[in-house]
Amino acid sequence: MTNTFRPRKEPAAIELEAVRKERRYEQVAEQIQKLIAQGTLKPGDRLPPERELATRFGVARSSIRDAVRTLEVMGILEPRQGAGTVVRDLSADSLVVPLATVLVRKRELVSELLDVRRMLEPGLAARAAKNATVEEVLELEDILRRQAVKLRRGEPSIEEDSEFHYVIGKAARNSVVLKVLDVLMDLLRESRARSLQAPGRPERSYAGHMRVLRAIKRRDPEAAEKAVRKHLEEIESIVMRQF
Repeated sequence: MTNTFRPRKEPAAIELEAVRKERRYEQVAEQIQKLIAQGTLKPGDRLPPERELATRFGVARSSIRDAVRTLEVMGILEPRQGAGTVVRDLSADSLVVPLATVLVRKRELVSELLDVRRMLEPGLAARAAKNATVEEVLELEDILRRQAVKLRRGEPSIEEDSEFHYVIGKAARNSVVLKVLDVLMDLLRESRARSLQAPGRPERSYAGHMRVLRAIKRRDPEAAEKAVRKHLEEIESIVMRQF
């Protein structure tokens, strides 16, 4: 089954393959790259809006953002003021230089992003323990039920991991910090997905989430903060071993 969209310069209709559940953003990025390589998308062509792409690919908007960001880092796409995201004129330098720069700095960047999580999330969990509604607690419980099912099946649970931390941020009642957290989790999506494949990591992630949830249900801010801090320390030790 295929989906079709037309970019703004209206070349021939573009056929999109349905993507699998695992690592959706990588598959979206690959399909866009194929369209460019085939000449279906040409330099200067503008991509459709994020919402439209998400509908056409049948994925979450976060997956579209990650795919576009990946291709921007590679120098294949670029954002233009007033024009949206467009296909770049692909010279060798535009492909090699940005990617090489990112690879050199990748470990440092991931370390800094994890540091930001340590600054933000323990405090958010403490506030969530005070402010979370009954509905938000139920939402957290449902997320962990789904994570437990995937754990038993040996399936990746990156979406549940993201949702869990997002709902905690929402329960902290600060819309600005919530947006920062959303962007932060998007930037760390690849490293988090990789770390969740490490032996024992899915089980530790689930156990860490359960400790946080229990503290929030007890309305214990100090315990919630401590649980998130411990959880993030465990994550960092696994993630940084991958570089």
